[in-house]
Amino acid sequence: MARVKGALATRKRRNKTLKLAKGYWGGKSRLFKTAKEAVWKSGQYAYISRRLKKRDFRRLWIARINAGCKLNDMNYSSFINGLKKSGIALNRKMLSEIAIHDPAAFTTLCNKAKAAL
Repeated sequence: MARVKGALATRKRRNKTLKLAKGYWGGKSRLFKTAKEAVWKSGQYAYISRRLKKRDFRRLWIARINAGCKLNDMNYSSFINGLKKSGIALNRKMLSEIAIHDPAAFTTLCNKAKAAL
């Protein structure tokens, strides 16, 4: 039976990892073992950050909405409660955009929320 040599597959696998580690400092971009560890760890960080990004943006939107509410003598929680009671279904991303770019429309929303309370 012939001997199977896996040099080609091994080299491709190693090159793939080293390509992902391109731009890393020192041996992390040149040595396979350290590059493999660095790529694995960076993958973990990327996975975690994809989840944290959602939280961070929601916090940002809420802060912007709250700032807009303060200008209209309201707080965030009563504003959201008033919107729900008045049947206005806008997500926080859109509310924050309205608060930034169209303060007049946001004031109208605040007035509707106050009326519903």
